Amino acid sequence: MAEQEFTNFIHNIIDKDLAEGLNGGKVVTRFPPEPNGYLHIGHAKSICLNFGTALKYGGKCNLRFDDTNPVKEDTEYVESIEEDVRWLGFEWDKLLYASQYFDIMYDCAVKLIKAGKAYVCDLTAEQIREYRGTLKEPGKESPYRNRSIEENLDLFERMKNGEFPDGAKILRAKIDMASPNINMRDPALYRIAHASHHMTGDKWCIYPMYDFAHPLEDAIEGVTHSICTLEFEDHRPLYDWVIRETGWEHPPKQIEFARLNLTHTVMSKRYLKALVDNGDVTGWDDPRMPTIAGIRRRGYTPEAVRDFCERIGVAKANSTVETELLEYCVREDLKNKTLSKMVVMDPLKVTIRNYPEDQTEMITVENSKNEEDGVRQVPFSRDLYADRSDFMEVPVKGYFRLFPGNEVRFKGAYFLTCEEVIKDENGEVVELICTYDPETAGGGTNSGRKVKGTIHWVDARTALPITVNAYESLFIDDEEGNSVVNPESLKVFHAFAEPSVGELGAGEAVQFFRHGYYVRDEKFSTPEETVFGRIVDLKSSWKKK
Repeated sequence: MAEQEFTNFIHNIIDKDLAEGLNGGKVVTRFPPEPNGYLHIGHAKSICLNFGTALKYGGKCNLRFDDTNPVKEDTEYVESIEEDVRWLGFEWDKLLYASQYFDIMYDCAVKLIKAGKAYVCDLTAEQIREYRGTLKEPGKESPYRNRSIEENLDLFERMKNGEFPDGAKILRAKIDMASPNINMRDPALYRIAHASHHMTGDKWCIYPMYDFAHPLEDAIEGVTHSICTLEFEDHRPLYDWVIRETGWEHPPKQIEFARLNLTHTVMSKRYLKALVDNGDVTGWDDPRMPTIAGIRRRGYTPEAVRDFCERIGVAKANSTVETELLEYCVREDLKNKTLSKMVVMDPLKVTIRNYPEDQTEMITVENSKNEEDGVRQVPFSRDLYADRSDFMEVPVKGYFRLFPGNEVRFKGAYFLTCEEVIKDENGEVVELICTYDPETAGGGTNSGRKVKGTIHWVDARTALPITVNAYESLFIDDEEGNSVVNPESLKVFHAFAEPSVGELGAGEAVQFFRHGYYVRDEKFSTPEETVFGRIVDLKSSWKKK
């Protein structure tokens, strides 16, 4: 990727550090996801920021998996995260795991115990919460806080050796139970978890807590600027305390930025996992999901996502961004990359009474609005399909498409006049009988005549049957303003397409004329059924500022 040109308050901090000669002029960042689920669009902002910052300064960015909780982690998530980062266009300097440092972390914990800075506590999780106090009241010291260094060393080693069940004991930092920052009130450093780890197997039955492991990982790797989201701002004193008390000479600088919040979107991995487990969606990569895997399968492009992340910028205060801006970026990227095809979503049979019954001709149609994209040939006969939405038996004022007695242009072909409406026994319109004007070949451009309405069509004799999944927002607000799953987030159309649509490859984006941008979904498609999913509509209510 090319060097990133954007700047923000984080880059201003880095510029100042470099000007002062800190870190030997180096910039080292990292993207540190926990492999306990698939990444979502919010993570894309962090990926672009960390990797983009390294690119801007000619530095390095590591991909590091914070795999300190074996109960929730899986290699499936590791592999998906690697794919997501690469899809966004980035490559890491080193691929690392927190679990690589478990021995060092254990030694650091022992060092804290020997310095009287950590102790083994027997309080239950509920008791610890009771002892912690509130924002207005100081906490109360654990009765185990003043155990001797020797006893703490013995108990911690026995914890490591598996002598105690889960939850029986934890290792806590000895800091200040009266601190105004609750995170500094003797936080947990190690917990017991008799669980097999995806990397280390059964070697360990104690695992470091995130607030202990994360600063050590940054220090070990020589990270210069630890960029994280705003909820970790209150944890920064603990981050600095861990690095300082364990004796690292060149401490990383933690900098917090506002996480990405999108309208009509929920980005909690726990919530998204529940949707997958409950069968509300077809998987983590369901095109309705806000996961990077989902938007990739939906047909969003990495260029559009990077553009979106650059447009929203990097701020210090939380805010919510309109989903329509993301869709705008996708639309802006696709409009110059895709060719146009004719697809009839809700087919209505059209028969041209005066067209030769056994004739099929090839009609020249432009591939897009860009002349350089050229033209293509599509078949045309007396038997056609039009979109049912382009017909109105009793037209409203200002309606210029198909209705009895009206003449319209069939794109690139001829002028057709609706002469007769055929209905079934239920009164539903099933066919339109039309006539055509042979002098309007090519869509009437050289006929000297004008019509107000132009519609698209497909030849019924050669039409390709396809299934189209039209996606709406996966989440809507209920009466109380809470986000709930939208029961109408997927609408399925059994459509007909011009034959060339069958030549599109898996994952290839296309514009369905007058409908929007779509992509062939190979995961849903079968030898008997070709499935396309809607990427985004053609138009948006969002206005570029």
